[in-house]
Amino acid sequence: MAIQQANAIWEGTLAKGKGNMQYGDVEGPFTFASRFETGPGTNPEELVGAAHAGCYSMFLSALLSELDLVPTIKTQAKVHLGDEDGPKITLIELSSEVSAEGLTQSVLMEQANIAKEKCPISRLFAGTEIQLNVKLV
Repeated sequence: MAIQQANAIWEGTLAKGKGNMQYGDVEGPFTFASRFETGPGTNPEELVGAAHAGCYSMFLSALLSELDLVPTIKTQAKVHLGDEDGPKITLIELSSEVSAEGLTQSVLMEQANIAKEKCPISRLFAGTEIQLNVKLV
């Protein structure tokens, strides 16, 4: 089984501190402002969104490939951070546009829902509502 690694460092208080995250060849800063306000840099929820969009797209591609389809999949994940007995990711909205010669809407919806339920990042967030909006283009 593959093991992946990411690293983060945070220096200072929550409101005035700063951090840096590194994953693969990518490295970037994060701050209180980039997470809870409007500020430069990234935040953990953006990275969760990127991971979920990528994971879902790859899983859906695998399912469609098994049907001898060659898809192009563009997915956006909106990650909602709420406060349910402390900070919690309360909702993830996946929006995906999929094209593949020979793909029908009914096959797409069936496979898209399987991918939503079974991709590893979706499984990680069992207990968090994940909404899916898929469009055949």
